[in-house]
Amino acid sequence: MSLIDIKNVYKIYNEGLDSEVRALNGVTLQIDRREFVAIIGASGSGKSTLMNVIGCLDIPTYGEYSLDGEEITEMTDHELSRIRNREIGFIFQGFNLIEDLTALENVELPLIYRGTRPSERRDLAEQALEKVGLYDRMHHHPKEMSGGQQQRVAIARALASKPPLILADEPTGNLDSRTSADVMALLRELHSSGSTVILITHDDGIAASAERVVRIKDGQIVSDSAAAGEATS
Repeated sequence: MSLIDIKNVYKIYNEGLDSEVRALNGVTLQIDRREFVAIIGASGSGKSTLMNVIGCLDIPTYGEYSLDGEEITEMTDHELSRIRNREIGFIFQGFNLIEDLTALENVELPLIYRGTRPSERRDLAEQALEKVGLYDRMHHHPKEMSGGQQQRVAIARALASKPPLILADEPTGNLDSRTSADVMALLRELHSSGSTVILITHDDGIAASAERVVRIKDGQIVSDSAAAGEATS
């Protein structure tokens, strides 16, 4: 069974009106555990909408989506929040750190939402910060860190709860090329250690880090290929 199983999914805005927009137009996609997949497309291609569906931030207008064996399509907001907390670690372009919290406290936050015991929560957060090379900066606030360090805190926050899926949305978009390379190396390391990683990007160079590249255009998947270039669909 695939970790992600999307079948004939549509996301339609203003359906039936002259202004109707089909952000997703019959998307079918399966992603197995331990894959490293890049979803690439230009602005307006539908990649952000697909990310929102995969990440349980939105539900399709039509079609089916199951994550780790659970059907997402008919879930309530509360149920979607629960599955996001349990199944997905998010890494965003804008870091999404809380300025008044230390690095350690930012990493602990999703663990609080999961109901993790305080002692275990701290241990998991410290381990995650050590994994991204920021153990000695755990008591610093975001404003005391570089952009690259902030993104590493965001990565630590995503992996602290050890979710099956890491979803990275343009994770290098605000970083210089050298720092971007460091972040991509961390994502490859996470994948090598057993995580399923989905990378959303508009950049072919960044997408090349993945083992599989799915290209989306006008709300439809137009190619799906392995790193060696062999088509898989």
